[in-house]
Amino acid sequence: MNPAKRAEIYRRLRDGNPAPTTELRFTSPFELLVAVVLSAQATDVGVNKATARLFPVANTPAAVLALGEAGLRDFIKTIGLYQTKAKNVIGLCQQLLALHGGQVPQTREALEALPGVGRKTANVVLNTAFGEPTIAVDTHIFRVANRTGLARGKDVRQVEDRLVKFTPAEFARDAHHWLILHGRYVCKARKPACPRCPIYDLCEYRAKTDD
Repeated sequence: MNPAKRAEIYRRLRDGNPAPTTELRFTSPFELLVAVVLSAQATDVGVNKATARLFPVANTPAAVLALGEAGLRDFIKTIGLYQTKAKNVIGLCQQLLALHGGQVPQTREALEALPGVGRKTANVVLNTAFGEPTIAVDTHIFRVANRTGLARGKDVRQVEDRLVKFTPAEFARDAHHWLILHGRYVCKARKPACPRCPIYDLCEYRAKTDD
């Protein structure tokens, strides 16, 4: 795919959604970090329901630690893998207090050192909380990048590296959100909604749907 086509794809996605953001609900970097950790193999809707109960009670590392692991589990037990996630959230709260003064660090290395935080989670936090031009490649973005020809790759990291390399600077800050929302609501896994796709004529997917 040539640079002009890539730029036009992002331009159209921007025209349709000038100020994109995550569908996870949060009011601070810490709330976002916890929500993203909880969202692994879970829906944003399910996470938002759990955090709507949790955050009014505990939305700082100290407050979450005061709940204890068992107490935290009660708030998030509707989410898949909640026992492991509760252990990780307690662990990251301990580390935030011990090493970062209770604040969410703004470097990839420090974020990835936290329990339950991998590269994708770190990318989401860096982008959404701190405005870094990172791209967190989940299943939606992996699918969209490969289908459209925007940045083809055999694995998540290859797609991420190519998206970072080929995305024009003016779109880098919001590219993550445009692509994930496009994959979630238009370029769906089983049957993409090609007829209502804003980048239909630019997409290089050969098996476009017609209804």
